[in-house]
Amino acid sequence: MSLDPRAPVIVGVAQVTDRVSDPTAARTPVELMVDALRSAAVDAGSPGCIAGLEVLGVVGGIWSYADPGQQVADQVGASIASTLLTGLSGTSPQCLLDHLATQIASGDIEAAAMVGGESYRSRRRARRMGVDFRRDVDESLPPAEKYAGLLPMATDHEMSRGVVAPGVFYPVVETAIRHSRRESVSEHRQRVGELWSRFNAVAVENPHAAVRTPMTPDEITTPIDGNRMVATPYTRAMMANNSVDQASAVLILSVARAEALGIPRERWIFPQVGTRAEDPPSPSVRWDLHRSPGARIAGHRALALADLGVDDVDHLDLYACFPASVQVCSTELGIDLDGDRPLTVTGGLTFAGGPHSNSVGQSLAAMVERLRELPGTGFIYANGGYFGKHAFGVYGSEPPIAAYRRENLQSEMEELPVRVPDPTFAGKGTIDGYTVVYDRNDRPEHALVALLTDEGARVWGGTTDRATLVAMVDEEHVGQAAEMDPDGLVAF
Repeated sequence: MSLDPRAPVIVGVAQVTDRVSDPTAARTPVELMVDALRSAAVDAGSPGCIAGLEVLGVVGGIWSYADPGQQVADQVGASIASTLLTGLSGTSPQCLLDHLATQIASGDIEAAAMVGGESYRSRRRARRMGVDFRRDVDESLPPAEKYAGLLPMATDHEMSRGVVAPGVFYPVVETAIRHSRRESVSEHRQRVGELWSRFNAVAVENPHAAVRTPMTPDEITTPIDGNRMVATPYTRAMMANNSVDQASAVLILSVARAEALGIPRERWIFPQVGTRAEDPPSPSVRWDLHRSPGARIAGHRALALADLGVDDVDHLDLYACFPASVQVCSTELGIDLDGDRPLTVTGGLTFAGGPHSNSVGQSLAAMVERLRELPGTGFIYANGGYFGKHAFGVYGSEPPIAAYRRENLQSEMEELPVRVPDPTFAGKGTIDGYTVVYDRNDRPEHALVALLTDEGARVWGGTTDRATLVAMVDEEHVGQAAEMDPDGLVAF
């Protein structure tokens, strides 16, 4: 089969994971990314290929580099023409790789790389120990060109009512899922524990995973032995874990450049499709907490463009920041959650760990390795914000049925119904979802409650009443009537 010389191919990947005990000896994010990029070139069988890179894209992180791509390029000896730096979102790696693949397919460039990494684990340890974490920021560099912007997540009003972090929002979605499935609290706990134990099993076999200790479903869902309850129904073993020192790199070239460099064909993996869509960033505006039109529309379109059914895909990696993300995506795409089919190639953000926005960067590297070992197709789902951004990629050991294709499905989202916020609401409504947040002493601290008014608006409030919190932990409250005062205090 004759290949288009402009077709994009991934020729090299690498993951780097540090577990040093002395934070003063830890590598910085740039140093991790440098090592990952060099290792990716070795993986391609062409260590010198990075000298010819034209674009180096970096997944944004929780560090202060103005142009980390240039710092990486300088250290590896790449005379790049431009650098890119993404915003902070779990979708950033998939969207950035999609962008680079599109540039190559259009003939604008022939060689690019994507890197991302964090040293958050060592930085936290340094703070706890009262020592300085080494900085290597080149303050003489101007800011890199930005690819993708800010990540809107909640309105000021929503934040004032407690919608302040993924770790409290996703548990609210989880209770909405539980209610939609008509499960009891105990039935739901058992099912989700079994789901998450399958992610744990993959991480146990992943040499780059942050947590490789085998855990049973009960060990995951029961708040004992350091696995404290964080926000019901999620224990620590069900939360995203970004306390890692990890990085990854992906080398992507045109077929013509790969052939010219003599990179063996068995190292090539073909990006085939990239799609994306966004649900409304404000959770108050979405029609259902436990559904995602954005994931449904973009995911099905990615499969259609690749001429695949979801059951035809050989390898899946579903964004696993929290169990809710996996369940909602699976519901929208018709993926069976009760079977033995692996839903991740890394183990997810809880067990494999997630270097902030670059979790999918690690997944991409792992997916390429999996497709080399077990040829076929791979399907990656990336999620950003409060389940607001969605990006999908299809990858294969063989070329796509047509040229590389990408689609932004946002125009279809504009036709869907939304709710009208009512920030001044006070009165009666029905609970739509909730969570009880615990303090670090394992005591229920407060509840975050989503309420649907009789007029159909979703409003937010909470309570600190001790008896109410205990009841909300043990009994289902979604679907129950409640009343909210003008300050957001909820009573039953």
